[in-house]
Amino acid sequence: MKAGLDRYFHITERGSTLATEIRAGVVTFFAMAYIVILNPLILGTVPDHTGYRLGIPQVAAATALAAGVMTIAFGLIARYPFGIAAGLGINTMLAVTMVSGEGLTWPEAMGLVVIDGVVIVILAVTGFRTAVFQAIPSSMKAAIGVGIGLFIAMIGLVDSGFVRRVPDTAKTTVPVSLGIDGSISSWPTLVFVLGLIICGALVVRNVKGGLFIGIVLTTIIAMIVEAFTHAGPSVLPNGDPNPRGWSLAIPGIPDSLGGIPDLSIVGHVDVVGAFLRVGALTATLLVFTLVLANFFDAMGTMTALGKQGRLVDAEGNLPDLKKALVVEGAGAIVGGAASASSNTVFADSAAGVGDGARTGLANVVTGVLFLLAMFLTPLYEIVPIEAAAPVLVVVGAMMIAQIGDIEWTRFDIALPAFLTIVVMPFTYSIANGIGVGFISFTLMSVAAGKARHVHWIMWLVSALFVVFFAADPIMDVLG
Repeated sequence: MKAGLDRYFHITERGSTLATEIRAGVVTFFAMAYIVILNPLILGTVPDHTGYRLGIPQVAAATALAAGVMTIAFGLIARYPFGIAAGLGINTMLAVTMVSGEGLTWPEAMGLVVIDGVVIVILAVTGFRTAVFQAIPSSMKAAIGVGIGLFIAMIGLVDSGFVRRVPDTAKTTVPVSLGIDGSISSWPTLVFVLGLIICGALVVRNVKGGLFIGIVLTTIIAMIVEAFTHAGPSVLPNGDPNPRGWSLAIPGIPDSLGGIPDLSIVGHVDVVGAFLRVGALTATLLVFTLVLANFFDAMGTMTALGKQGRLVDAEGNLPDLKKALVVEGAGAIVGGAASASSNTVFADSAAGVGDGARTGLANVVTGVLFLLAMFLTPLYEIVPIEAAAPVLVVVGAMMIAQIGDIEWTRFDIALPAFLTIVVMPFTYSIANGIGVGFISFTLMSVAAGKARHVHWIMWLVSALFVVFFAADPIMDVLG
């Protein structure tokens, strides 16, 4: 059996081992598991115009189901260690723009996600997605990797409370601050700092499975700290904020071992209702926005993870890319059909890749754990985000090494690369960073007198991103 797994997943060929893939798959799960808690808070609490809510337990179960199915499918078919789950940008867009803003019901909104997935799969099957990958200049591919590295590091810093958003009402000149009032004054954030030191030290010492060990040790520290300090959740049961509490999961032994998941929202999809409710033009523009965000989120993440894991060829492209893109596109269909939002490649998979994952076997392990999470609550509630966040920061530091592949001496390349890198973490969006980078790359090439050297696909994608960024004004015009 071991030999069969080795041949199928190319474990030895990619310089990995069975034990490494299993361990790294666990690391990826714990780096991604927060989505099972966070996605329900985004989707499950917002009522549509009929007053219907998806529900937190229902979205949690559907999120774990879709993530488990798609992560396993990607591992078995594409054979890469890239976990798949509900994308944060898309789920917020569904709740805020489509349901609260446009007045769609939840089944109608999820219907648009399914249509989005069908379009992406068609683009992948026809080879257009692969062509886009191959048309991107190598410097821009490197910039995307660096930007995603900073993006996931920013996620880790913010989720841990080490960096905090400053409300506009504070009338401050800075949008973010260090800790609380410039101090590390909460126990969960201190646990994050200790975890970052532990993970960093283990990587420096080249300890095998260092990131996995780091998560385990930091979780144990977190459980001890909570037992003595009772820091509690960041939002108290009465709704009051508790800035010195744990962001999502509270470390400790849970009261129960889970139960039968509620999958009642799975399959509640209406693929035509949105067109009837807001009109064909507006609904089409909404689908276009979903497609562009999904398309380039996945493209950027897969490029960065492939480079990080040394899985790409000399041109920075993944072998068998078309197959991977088709499966990833199906994630939107499955996520929409499950009422869990579009599922896409997760940048947090970099944690597992950083711990040695090189094949789809790691994905199978991650996916199985997601399926178990539907039944066994402790799998994702026992590890606080503050214990997984250090891994994201460490991996971000690893990914920024790609910055050396950018031609900084050419400003027509340097400016687009720089914008790609900084816009991703500053706007919390991979697609935004890619869009700004592509548009500026095309314009700077024109300014440098090199317009004829720009691939026609770059021209097309740049134009599409202009429409993407102007989506809200366009929809206002359409009424």
